Amino acid sequence: MKINLLDLNFQELQEFVAEAGLPKFRAKQINEWLVKGVADFDEMTNLPGALREKLKEVAVTGLPAVINCLRSKIDDTAKFLFRLHDGCIIESVLMKYKYGYSVCISSQAGCRMGCKFCASSDIPFSRSLTSGEILGQIIAINRHENIRIGHVVIMGIGEPLDNYDNIVKFLKTVISEESLGIGARKISLSTCGLVPGMLKLAEEDLAITLSVSLHNPFDEERSEIMPVNRKYSLDNLFEACKIYIEKTGRRITFEYAMIVGVSDTEKHALELCRRLKGLLCHVNLIPVNAVEGKSYSRSSKKSIENFSAILEKKGISVTVRRELGRDINAACGQLRKQLIEEGNS
Repeated sequence: MKINLLDLNFQELQEFVAEAGLPKFRAKQINEWLVKGVADFDEMTNLPGALREKLKEVAVTGLPAVINCLRSKIDDTAKFLFRLHDGCIIESVLMKYKYGYSVCISSQAGCRMGCKFCASSDIPFSRSLTSGEILGQIIAINRHENIRIGHVVIMGIGEPLDNYDNIVKFLKTVISEESLGIGARKISLSTCGLVPGMLKLAEEDLAITLSVSLHNPFDEERSEIMPVNRKYSLDNLFEACKIYIEKTGRRITFEYAMIVGVSDTEKHALELCRRLKGLLCHVNLIPVNAVEGKSYSRSSKKSIENFSAILEKKGISVTVRRELGRDINAACGQLRKQLIEEGNS
């Protein structure tokens, strides 16, 4: 098995170079090429030919291969389908805002959480991604688009805290100056509520934004659409949120899907207000994406406005997520699902 150089942080890359009997400065040169998104060692033109050949024998650059890119005609959102070295397929979504570029990346090839309204839940779980495979998505898009991504959302395929060690290594790498140098405060990690991982993350001293996919404030109803709630109830989840806020001083964002009759009634809004009372948080209301084979429908504009108004009246910070890439089904998992189903048909 060849070493994926993107899996190595800069210190580990220096150790790799030293073990190969090479001068220390070679690590800096190799790292600069990796960050630029070079996929072939022959492109590393300031390295001696013999060194490039040696690297080919023992290592790979680790850049995922772009096998499809769909671009929205509405807002220029781009969805990337990547193939990893072992054939696993993942997705990332590039979004353009006034403040610059943001990318939504995947942490696993598939997902074990089984949320009923999510496209990823219908495709078998393959494996977790390495730290380099997570990082590689950003680098590959930077190179493909000739841009510099400044904001990262870990909300694509997979549950990040189900891949804890690789996610934390990725976070510590991507914020380092030797890597992409993206500020921790410009990174958001989304979890469906894996309480042990949330508590561990609170101790990591990472100033990222934690987003919790909530989607329903009632235990029985949330358990119906999100099986994770059967193991970690809402009381467990909110206790972990309080500890996270106390440890980090950071506000938590609650992602809340607006689904007709499932989560969007006045009853749901009032219970959500009760649950969030006194908590340092923000609520992001999400008009649910239509997914083939799923029966859930998005709430009406009026229902979303009424729901938002109830939260605002109770003093809870709330926004409605701007919908991007609607014409390309930009929600992560749908393009991968389609490709896999076609391959199995």
